[in-house]
Amino acid sequence: MPSSTTIITTASTVITPTHFTKHHQKIVAEAEEKEEKEVFELLSQECKELLLSLPKEKGWRTPFLYQFEGFWCQPKEIQSIISFQKHFKSKESDVILATIPKSGTTWLKALGFAIINRKRYSNTQNHPLLTSNPHDLVPFLEYKLYANNQLPDLSNVFPNDHDHHPRTFATHVPFPSLEESIKKSENVKIVYLCRNPFDTFISSWHFINKLRLESLPGKFSLEDAFKMYCSGVVGFGPFWEHMLGYWNESLKRPKKVLFLKYEDMTEDIESNLKELANFLGFPFSVEEERENVIEEIAKLCSFDKLKELEVNKSGKAMTFSKQFENKHLFRKGIVGDWVNYLSASMVNQLSQLMEEKFEGSGLSFKLL
Repeated sequence: MPSSTTIITTASTVITPTHFTKHHQKIVAEAEEKEEKEVFELLSQECKELLLSLPKEKGWRTPFLYQFEGFWCQPKEIQSIISFQKHFKSKESDVILATIPKSGTTWLKALGFAIINRKRYSNTQNHPLLTSNPHDLVPFLEYKLYANNQLPDLSNVFPNDHDHHPRTFATHVPFPSLEESIKKSENVKIVYLCRNPFDTFISSWHFINKLRLESLPGKFSLEDAFKMYCSGVVGFGPFWEHMLGYWNESLKRPKKVLFLKYEDMTEDIESNLKELANFLGFPFSVEEERENVIEEIAKLCSFDKLKELEVNKSGKAMTFSKQFENKHLFRKGIVGDWVNYLSASMVNQLSQLMEEKFEGSGLSFKLL
């Protein structure tokens, strides 16, 4: 990984928004100061002291991102990740669904839940995914279970867990920062879904502008967001370190880490669902294939199906201490939307960055 000094120096030259007037900059500064104070009031003393020692840069939708264990995240995320690292203990049958934000997380949660629980919910007309958002069915470790200084009783979260219905969690945390028992166990399964960095960036930019502080004037410009993205200053970034962490582990321990690509799944969902089911220990039987169970799961979990459900159009979920509208999770879900936004120079810059960072790793992406 590039040293923290390199990242900070690069980022600090580009993060000040170029499109704000002095008046707007004053408004932004006041809003950021107010928001930062409110955030700090909710943190433990331990976390407050830690933040004072960490490099920080302006955030995409919050006042600042802090560099914690080599990646960038928000203060409340850092506190919950530390709690998760200290208190979580894995079971040998656990399943962890991992992504960097805006890489198909909601889709992966739906697919994983449907595959693992297909015997329990064989009737798709009464399936939990029709009335619950996937994020409610597969909880985030850092955003849900260990958020707000909680120490969850996981026997209540998963009252019937056993080998046939493993506990299934989700996370955006990079592989090196996962809790130790998850990393050390040869039986805990980790599924990582990765999306090409071009579409991940555009999806992130749209998402952030939907959730941006109301007190901040105007949109977060594409140009400013792009500079930060290429500098690595983005939630749980640098993106290349996040991707390579899980990619390299999947090469070392393919029975432990399954590395999937969003583009491959949109191109051939059936083959990828078979691979996912086999990896999780829930292979599709010949009879299930004959009865089109794979196709039914693919349809149930499809972007178009999930987007049109009432729970995902008007429902809300709780993230940390704030309500979040489920509709913000669904925009287009297509491959190649970046061509409608990025200039030729941006495409060239990001292409060169990917070539440099992924060189020799074997990791590459289909862009269209």
